[in-house]
Amino acid sequence: MTVSFFLEFVQYRQLFQMVIVLGMSGTLLIGFQVSVITYPSQDIKSFINETWLQRYGVSLPPDRLAVLWSFIISIYCLGGLLGCLWSGSLAVRYGKKKTLICSNFIIIVGALLIGSSKMARSFEIILMGRFLYGISAGLCLNIHGPYLGEISPKKFRGLATTTAAIFFSLGKALGQILGLRDLLGTEALWPLLLALCGFPALLQLLLLPFFPESPLYFLIQRKDADACRKAMKDLWGERHQQTEIEEALKEMAIAGSKNLSIWEVVRQPSLRWPLLIAILLVASLQLCGLSAIYFYAFEVFRTARLEEPLIPYVTLGIGLCEFASVVLCSCIIDRLGRRVLLWGGFGMMAFTLALLVLTLSLQDQSPWISYSSIALIFLFITFYGSGPCGLLVERSRLSSLGWVSPSLGRTTTRGQAAGLSGGVSSAV
Repeated sequence: MTVSFFLEFVQYRQLFQMVIVLGMSGTLLIGFQVSVITYPSQDIKSFINETWLQRYGVSLPPDRLAVLWSFIISIYCLGGLLGCLWSGSLAVRYGKKKTLICSNFIIIVGALLIGSSKMARSFEIILMGRFLYGISAGLCLNIHGPYLGEISPKKFRGLATTTAAIFFSLGKALGQILGLRDLLGTEALWPLLLALCGFPALLQLLLLPFFPESPLYFLIQRKDADACRKAMKDLWGERHQQTEIEEALKEMAIAGSKNLSIWEVVRQPSLRWPLLIAILLVASLQLCGLSAIYFYAFEVFRTARLEEPLIPYVTLGIGLCEFASVVLCSCIIDRLGRRVLLWGGFGMMAFTLALLVLTLSLQDQSPWISYSSIALIFLFITFYGSGPCGLLVERSRLSSLGWVSPSLGRTTTRGQAAGLSGGVSSAV
C-alpha cells in the first residue's frame, strides 16, 4: 500500500505541485481576506479618524466613520461581483493560467496600495486596495476549482477539487492567527497584515508559468490535441491521456457549440436543471448561518464570561476546527457521497442551531449553559466543514460538466462554465 502510494505520488508529482501552487494564491487568499479584516478594525477606524482630523481640523462623526468602515468592508464584495462576471470570458479567451497570472498582478497592486496607506495618510487607498482584492477574489473563486478539475485525472478529481475548500479554510485560520495582537494585529503593523496577500501572489506569479495550461483548454478552445496530450503528459505521465480526451470530446458533442444569451440559457430545457442546482447549492451555502456564527462568536464568548484576552484565541480555535473538519471532508467525500454529507451536515447544523438558540436564551440561569453555547458553536463549525463544505467541491464539479455560462452568454464546455456558479453566487 505504501509502495503503491509512493509510486503514484512520484508519477503525479507535477500535478500535486500544481495543486499547491494554485492554492497559495487562490482560495487561500480569499479565506485570508475574509477573516483578517476584522482584527485590525479598531486600528483602521482610528487611522481614518486621525486622517480626517489632520485634513479638516475636526474629528469624524461616529455615524460617518461607521459608513466609511462599511464601505471598506463592502467594496470587497463589489469587486468580487465584477471579478465573477469577468472570470468566464477571460478564461475562455485567454485560458485559466493567464487569467490567474493577471489576477496575481491585481493582488500585488492592491497589496502595495494598502501597505502604503498609512505612510500616504490616505484611507481612500485602502478602499482602492480592497476593491482590487475583491476583483481578484471573484476571478480566483471561479477559476481555481474548475482548473483543479481540468488538470486532474478521474481518480484524483474529487481529492483535487476539495483542496479549494481546504485552502479556503486554511486561509481563514492563517488570517486569525496573524491577526492576533501578539503577531501583526497591532496599530503599527496592520498595513503589513493586510498587505501580506501580495507575497503568495508574487510567488504564484513566478511559479505558475512553469506549469501547463489546462489540457481541456487546448483541446476545446484551441482545437490542439497535440498540446492537450503534452499538457496531460506533463501532469500525469503517460497514462489516461486518450481516455480523458475521448470523454472530453463526448462532452463537447453533448454541450454543442452554439453561443447563447442569458435569456436563452434560462429558457433552454437541457440547462434548466444545472442552473437550478447551482442556485440551490450556492443559496444554501450562503444562508446556512455560518456567517452569523463567525460575526457573533465574540458576543457569545463575552456572554459566557470568558476573559477578554482569551476571546481571540478561542475564535482562532473556530478557524482551526473548520480547517480540520474540511480536511476530514476531503478524505470521506468520495467514500460516503455528496448527498449523504449534505443531508447529514445540514441536518446536524439545524439541530445544533436550535440547541444554540435554547442555550443563549437560558444562559443566565447557570454558568454551564453559557459554556454549552461555546461547545455548540464548535460543533456547528465541525458539521459544516465535514458536510456542506463539500458544496465547494460540487460548485467546481458543476462548472466542469459541460454546461453554459449564463453570466457570459457564450457556450462553455467542461471546465469553462465558471460563470454558471460564479455569477449565481455573486447574485446571491
